[in-house]
Amino acid sequence: MTAITDDAQANVDFYTGVLGLRLVKLTVNFDDPTAYHFYFGDGLGTPGSGLTFFPYEGRKAKIGAGQVTATGLAIPGDSIGWWMERFKMEGVDFDQAITRNGEEIVAFRAHDGLPLELVASPEYTPGAPYESGPVPHERAISRMHSVTITENYGEATLKLLTGTMGFELLRDEGSRIRLQASRKGPGSFLDLVLDPALPYGHGGHGGVHHIAWATSTEGTQLEYHQSIAKEGYHVSPVMNRDYFKSIYFREPGGVLFEIATLTPGMTVDESPEMLGTTLRLPAMYEPMRERIEKALPKLKLPHQKVQIEVAP
Repeated sequence: MTAITDDAQANVDFYTGVLGLRLVKLTVNFDDPTAYHFYFGDGLGTPGSGLTFFPYEGRKAKIGAGQVTATGLAIPGDSIGWWMERFKMEGVDFDQAITRNGEEIVAFRAHDGLPLELVASPEYTPGAPYESGPVPHERAISRMHSVTITENYGEATLKLLTGTMGFELLRDEGSRIRLQASRKGPGSFLDLVLDPALPYGHGGHGGVHHIAWATSTEGTQLEYHQSIAKEGYHVSPVMNRDYFKSIYFREPGGVLFEIATLTPGMTVDESPEMLGTTLRLPAMYEPMRERIEKALPKLKLPHQKVQIEVAP
């Protein structure tokens, strides 16, 4: 999941300090090197654990139809109470726990209003430990659990998901439909909520920019590209993002989807011990490093073993 945020320092503080995730990659937006691109995840940035952000000032997102309306994060089955107490101490805006699909869930809002959920699932599997973080490993968020997209009408989206993209329909409750990606595992659930009366939303800080689905190889990615294009969708060319290769398209309800390869991964340019401790730039921007570093906001990263500052 990649979202827009409004404050770079507040974003780092929330996801590393409150949620206890590791900043596994500090880089810039490939399409705009004046903006950071933060990658948060478990101790190694394992695929399925990644939450990424572009900090931009500007308008606030309006959450509505045609958008990701919740991002679920997996926690151990007995940890909801622990997290609710933590949220109280940290001043996080959260709701009372509910049960849905046999799982205990707490909805909450990030510092910029981004809608998130903690999902206490019996299927929880631990992520790679992050020993320097403020959250004990036995309580830690291990990975994404699910995304929820809300649309006025879902017939075309369901056809794409269960047909071309190979999702499995697990549960249909009328207004809420649970699907699972063909590549089962971390973050493979998608909940499609149907609400014909919900006004259409718009992007901005506190909203999701796109959601990514993994594919094993460049060959399978090409197969998806061809089949999606054959269905009449406009699909981007394959784009090299250094840590993976990606294609992008919009599903019928308007949510931007990415299909990304699993390789080469977060450790292609940093050792596991040093993940997220230096500003990494795509090769095309290296000749501009001095100018880019001067333009980026200075950061303090209190929960890294190695603290860094990007000079103003």
